[in-house]
Amino acid sequence: MRIAVAGAGYVGLSVAALLAKAHEVSLLDVVSDKVARINKGESPLADAEIEDALAGGGLHLRATLDPMEAYGKAEFAVIATPTDYDPERDFFDTSSVEAAVEAVRACNRDAWIVIKSTVPVGYTQALSEQRGDSRILFSPEFLREGHALYDNLHPSRIVVGVTSDDGESHAAAHAFASLLSQGADETEAARLNADGTRGIPVLVGRSTEAEAIKLFANTYLALRVAFFNELDTFAEMRGLDTEGIVQGVCLDSRIGMHYNNPSFGYGGYCLPKDTKQLLANYHDVPQRLIGAIVETNATRKAFIAGRIAEKLNSCKGSTVGIYRLTMKSGSDNFRSSSVQDVIGHLKEAGISVVVYEPTLAADEFMGCEVVSSLDALKSCDVIAANRMADELADVREKVYTRDLFARD
Repeated sequence: MRIAVAGAGYVGLSVAALLAKAHEVSLLDVVSDKVARINKGESPLADAEIEDALAGGGLHLRATLDPMEAYGKAEFAVIATPTDYDPERDFFDTSSVEAAVEAVRACNRDAWIVIKSTVPVGYTQALSEQRGDSRILFSPEFLREGHALYDNLHPSRIVVGVTSDDGESHAAAHAFASLLSQGADETEAARLNADGTRGIPVLVGRSTEAEAIKLFANTYLALRVAFFNELDTFAEMRGLDTEGIVQGVCLDSRIGMHYNNPSFGYGGYCLPKDTKQLLANYHDVPQRLIGAIVETNATRKAFIAGRIAEKLNSCKGSTVGIYRLTMKSGSDNFRSSSVQDVIGHLKEAGISVVVYEPTLAADEFMGCEVVSSLDALKSCDVIAANRMADELADVREKVYTRDLFARD
């Protein structure tokens, strides 16, 4: 089968690599350097599994800048372009998705379009009706940054939503779900799920419910992050042992010892924008919790900046060093990372800030000096680290972190 994928980011590249094990996949991107590297068997992303898959060969995958080459003969066209949250419109910017849909249809009238970009609830149905095009599906991704291919190989579930309640649309949705299932690790077919079923759970329904599944899932994850961050704030302010409290709480099997490591706040590609988009979808629906999840993240970052300032004052220092801008360990992404807002608060307080970020090819970031050596970072009076690292062990007394379990 011929499949096209639009967008060589974490979602698009991992989906393309998964499907290219057994099918001819054309991966379209607008960045020529990305296309060239992928065709050389190199990954433009910091994801070890994707790097290994591309370097190992055996994938029927070719990247291209040419829409006709990608879409012309495709049976499925997967759209995985970015949809950043636009604070002025209080909505996702879906222009890249619309441009991709237009490009697919300019090259191919019959391909089934599968939107994997995260979109507002109701968007895919509205797009389908606006265009008079029922051959559009929505299939959310549930991937962790840095483990995107692994999560495609070992999916928690596969969800596909249709925009037309007819037999052909449902058949196409099941066919696409089968492509994802067949590309998964062979052990997944025999896995035992918590509900007693075996194999990968597959849900096929309406696109609007599929969109809601994505946004509510990520908002719940943000809620969990926010909960343990507020637990940590309480413990810090009261002089209590956060780790002991977290362990005691999480030994309850209904809660579990996972996704509970305090941080400077949730950030990255998905959680900040998805929580805000879900809140926007609530514009005429009563709620308190969803809005609180968004607000508490801002509160947490302000609190963290205050604690860093207190540590600086206690040592009578003048400079804070930021260890990494990235959201999590093993990542090269610092888009919407919580550290950036912490930096903003520190600068507003008149504190001198130096940034150590080896993936950043710049001399300045947010008006702060960027240093390339660890020694320069370690000369700072206080070092703020969202995630602790072994290379800071020799200056541990200078480090302010809330990383209790040395994991994301």
